[in-house]
Amino acid sequence: MRLGSRLSRLDRRVFAMVAGARLPGLERVVPALSRAADNSLLWAGVAGALAVSGRRPLRRAATRGLLAVSLASPLVNLVGKQAFRRNRPSAEGLPLARLIKMPASASFPSGHSASAGAFAAAVALEAPRTVAVPVALLAAAVCFSRVYTGVHYPGDVLAGAGIGVAAGLITRRIWPDAGEAGQARAALTAPSARLDPEGEGAIAVVDGSADAVTGTAEALRAAFPRAEVVEVAPGDDLGTAVRDAASRAKVLAVAGGDTVVNLAAQETAGGATPLLVVPASTHGQFARALGVETPDEAVTAYHSGDLVAVDVGEVAGRTFVNTASVGVYPALVERRERRQSRIGKWPALFWAMAEVLGPGGAQPVDLVVDGVPRRVWMVFVGNCLYEARGGAPARRQRLEDGLLDIRVLGAADRLPRLRVFLSLLAGRVKLSRHYQQWQADTLRVSAPSGRLPLARDGETFTVTGEVEFTKRPRSLLVIRPAG
Repeated sequence: MRLGSRLSRLDRRVFAMVAGARLPGLERVVPALSRAADNSLLWAGVAGALAVSGRRPLRRAATRGLLAVSLASPLVNLVGKQAFRRNRPSAEGLPLARLIKMPASASFPSGHSASAGAFAAAVALEAPRTVAVPVALLAAAVCFSRVYTGVHYPGDVLAGAGIGVAAGLITRRIWPDAGEAGQARAALTAPSARLDPEGEGAIAVVDGSADAVTGTAEALRAAFPRAEVVEVAPGDDLGTAVRDAASRAKVLAVAGGDTVVNLAAQETAGGATPLLVVPASTHGQFARALGVETPDEAVTAYHSGDLVAVDVGEVAGRTFVNTASVGVYPALVERRERRQSRIGKWPALFWAMAEVLGPGGAQPVDLVVDGVPRRVWMVFVGNCLYEARGGAPARRQRLEDGLLDIRVLGAADRLPRLRVFLSLLAGRVKLSRHYQQWQADTLRVSAPSGRLPLARDGETFTVTGEVEFTKRPRSLLVIRPAG
């Protein structure tokens, strides 16, 4: 007997045992649980509970869980079910047949099980065991309910759950987990214990336009009663405030996202003024690289952390602490920034990608890269080596390697717009033969048109003539958590 036939018979026998069983006390609980998971409403509710907990790991778990479900559900329902079209089990003679409506869609694989597996796997990547284990048990209960209520064979459930777990793991390709995005190495110079514990001589500039800045100024005043705290209202000149503070401060603290960090680095790189980065925005890639996730962690770093020297990049006379780029990426950044305060970062990014890479959107650009004429979609330049996650990666293991991380995505007929969109979204540009990556301490780029749109740390601007991307190794003093 062929293996397929034997597995099919085993599948049906196990189904008959489970769906035909009478388990006292579960006759109404299990069908109710199964119905609660319709359209992933159960997982949306769990994600909501995690999100309002106020704990960052649980908020990340909620976001990753819903992202995983959004990947698994269309894969199962629009691809898997259409490809296999397996008939549903017969409900005749089953004890719970009257309590649940038999779906009209194909049986293989199970969509409920895929969503359950995806959400549980994604939550396990972020949440502590005390949360991940109950969520996993709830997901297992949903999977069991699909067989016990007679709407799926066990094989349907196993296949669906497997696809869901894979989707949960794939989210790491789209969004790095907190551990991967954590503290990068830097060159230790001296302990920060020499700093005045009450903040004497320190000046903190708080960016009032940051999306999570509420209460940060008050927290800094409480932590550093002898420091000067400058709040910059939305619309005011943040650069002027940072320059003035840097000219007077013994320690410069900046609260906000990468925009204010970039301004501070512009003023303090090459000098002796230490920089304390206080996260007060979701756009804080540099703070995460230092291992500083919250304002409280920044305060702790000031009191007991290390003073380290890190690299900065420079292009057209402007510093960048994270990335700079040419091509479609500046347009993506500009459109994302325009909408993310209203709809959130990820929806704004998807919308920007659809605009830039959709029909009638941006075109590849003609550039001269290190003396070689090229037609490209994007040139990405990172301050230190980023892990290889496609065209716009988000994490580093070092902050003082003295090198630029250079990635070029060339344009060709074999790399159409849709593939560019999906590659950037999934972080798999590296699989294309039109994608190149290397490290160097300089990169020269010019445009035959004479105008070169650039982006650096989320800011877009245009220059004329040739530009050179360079490194300023170990030129920026920053305070980070001990160790």
